[in-house]
Amino acid sequence: MATLAMTTLDPQSRAARRGWSDLTIRNAFIIPTIVFLIVFNIFPLLYSLGYSFTDFRASTNAPANFVGLANYRALLNDPFIWSNFAITAKYVIVSVTGQVVVGFGVAMLLNRTIPFKGLITTLLLLPMMLSMAVVGLFWKLLYDPSFGIINYALGLGRFEWLSDPDMALYAVAITDIWMWSPFVMLLSLAGLSAVPKHLYEAAAIDRAGTFYTFFRITLPLVAPILMIAIIFRTMEAFKTFDLAFILTSQPNAELISIRLYKMAFQEWQTGMSSALAYIMLIMVVGITNIYVKYLNKVKER
Repeated sequence: MATLAMTTLDPQSRAARRGWSDLTIRNAFIIPTIVFLIVFNIFPLLYSLGYSFTDFRASTNAPANFVGLANYRALLNDPFIWSNFAITAKYVIVSVTGQVVVGFGVAMLLNRTIPFKGLITTLLLLPMMLSMAVVGLFWKLLYDPSFGIINYALGLGRFEWLSDPDMALYAVAITDIWMWSPFVMLLSLAGLSAVPKHLYEAAAIDRAGTFYTFFRITLPLVAPILMIAIIFRTMEAFKTFDLAFILTSQPNAELISIRLYKMAFQEWQTGMSSALAYIMLIMVVGITNIYVKYLNKVKER
């Protein structure tokens, strides 16, 4: 009866008076979505895949010549590309680790009864609601060696955060941690609030210590949520472009996405850049699959 009620139109409804069937209404919602996905997602994906096997350059009117896997071979044998991947891997590790530590730590602090908890949580979520460009320009001012508040607060004088080859990448990672730690915090807070209270009560009766309770109750039960946060943030950190592009131009902080941008829109190597984009896609999918397999193992425990 419930299924019949859900699939049958109300005779008095406007759609029924117009003679619309359930199938018509369903198609009216689904077909535009499918068309949108095909036009703006699937078609460009397949189109760029075709370009990755050619020597096409968007800056010229020359026809695209099929070169097979030459673009992929050239990229995989290019030491500079692997250097960009190494820089990106370092950035992902620093950024995601920082986000997990800060986000989960703040969630632990908020997972209790405190005054104005809702207001504090809302304010902490503000950074991830801002535009990447706004955050980049804002932190560029904070890092400024002349009037930036960071050097003043740390007593570093005129330290060049964004011009220093050794610190530029870490400066970008710190900015990313500030912006996206609230995302990890939000997911962690949801996981912590779902932990049954009677487990903590039983641990208190058994006189379990703080560390024992954390590692035997809290962390195992929140681990699946943390893994989901890590998966999402790893994928996004691997693709980071605008934040690093706005903050610094140091070669030691040139992420693979910035190299892709330069190859596509400054050097106009359209075919080569399409191949690099698919190499990035394969890597992201591979890393994500590893995380998902580990997530399934965590859920089985």
